[in-house]
Amino acid sequence: MTVVSSMDFATDQERYFDLAMTEQVFVQRGNVLFTVTRANALENKYLEPDGDLHWAITGEELMTGIFEDMEKFFAGK
Repeated sequence: MTVVSSMDFATDQERYFDLAMTEQVFVQRGNVLFTVTRANALENKYLEPDGDLHWAITGEELMTGIFEDMEKFFAGK
C-alpha cells in the first residue's frame, strides 16, 4: 500500500498508475484519501446470479408498486 500526496501524484502520475497495477495506491488531499484502482480489478467483485434471482423486479415494476402504495396511503388522509 502506498499513500502519496496529491501534488506528488500530479507530478508523477505515470509512476503511480504503474504502481497501482501491483498494489493499492491512495492519493491524499487534505484529510481525504482517494484510491487509484484498475477498472478490470473491479470485475471480480460482482456476484453471479443465484437462486434468489426469481425475486428480482424491474425498475418499472418497483415504481408502479411505489405509486400504488402512495395512492393508498394518501387516499386514507
